[in-house]
Amino acid sequence: MSDTSVFLWINGLAGKVTVFDEFFKGIANDYFALITGCLVLIWLWFATRDVVQREKNQRAVLWAMASIGIVCAMMMLINNNYFKLRPFDVLPGDSINLLFYKPTDSSFPSNIAAVIFALAIPIFIKNKRYGSWLLALAILTGFGRIYIGVHFPLDVVSGVALGALASFISLGILRIIKPLPDFVLKILHILYLA
Repeated sequence: MSDTSVFLWINGLAGKVTVFDEFFKGIANDYFALITGCLVLIWLWFATRDVVQREKNQRAVLWAMASIGIVCAMMMLINNNYFKLRPFDVLPGDSINLLFYKPTDSSFPSNIAAVIFALAIPIFIKNKRYGSWLLALAILTGFGRIYIGVHFPLDVVSGVALGALASFISLGILRIIKPLPDFVLKILHILYLA
């Protein structure tokens, strides 16, 4: 199956059940997953009184933040050098159920998928409970971006791959500069911010 045929199949589900349309419009918008992910990071930073678990959570939050920074740099490089039209720019208008405004930036990669997966993967590795929820949100967001008609499936898959790659690059960097995160956490503990 081609990227276009998978897009048309998934997007063809839109416009049939209003509840699903509203759900995916809400979950796949530009802000819901990002704000939810940031709220989870804040929660994890302060959530527990168990010192060992709190430090583990805080290291996961630092890892997620580094991962987001790296994936944003990667996307900026890609978007500055490559532009891919979105489905509504390429396919005939009557073949698409567009449930969203028409973004003007490149369709490749899906920026929202890249960022939410870059956030979710480190949390999942360090805290399965919250990470599972974030990964579910990331998957629904990626699927939703296709459902509402703004990304081809390979755009979302490439965003997922970039998010995963950024997670593991940031882990390697954090291991190399281990004294810096340790120092930051120590200062934050002294200031009662961690």
